[in-house]
Amino acid sequence: MTDKMTPAQRHYVMSRIHGKGTKPELKVRQWLWRHGYRYRLNVKSVPGKPDIVMRRYRTAIFVNGCFWHGHFVHFGVESLGLRVESQLEVESGVLKVDSSQCCKIPQTNREFWVNKIKRNQERDQRNYQMLHDNGWQVIVIWECQLTPKRIEETMLRVELLLNEHFLALHQPKVIPYNVQEMPISIAAEEEHYEKR
Repeated sequence: MTDKMTPAQRHYVMSRIHGKGTKPELKVRQWLWRHGYRYRLNVKSVPGKPDIVMRRYRTAIFVNGCFWHGHFVHFGVESLGLRVESQLEVESGVLKVDSSQCCKIPQTNREFWVNKIKRNQERDQRNYQMLHDNGWQVIVIWECQLTPKRIEETMLRVELLLNEHFLALHQPKVIPYNVQEMPISIAAEEEHYEKR
């Protein structure tokens, strides 16, 4: 399928796409605010600069667009966790990449898009790992999970994760109490037996 836009039109459309304040992000922020959760946006001091940071819950929330972050896109052998040093597999001049329902990789300039999405996924994984290593909980919400039919279910899951993590963070430390076991006699019993 060829592109219906001229290269200049496509360039203009793509240049208008920004990473902050997207519609999916606004949906998540509005839901959280309505339910009493307070947060900070795009905090630079937190690794990966998450979309939503909830310090009280020590949680970073990323609201990912399915296309830009390659939701359910598999890159051949690497999707199995195996590292391949060679270039992407090319079969009869076409790159072998499995698209998903919510992320269709364009046919025009396909190698550029595949490499870009791969780099985004690798960067995401590095950021998530860095946050986990620093004791943060990472929640990733995908754009396709925010459809009108699925948003409530998705956000209830997020709320559950937030509350579980909050309880784990703020649970009081239980210190075992050392008690030396010695037979304790009751004073009344001793007097009773002595009088007889």
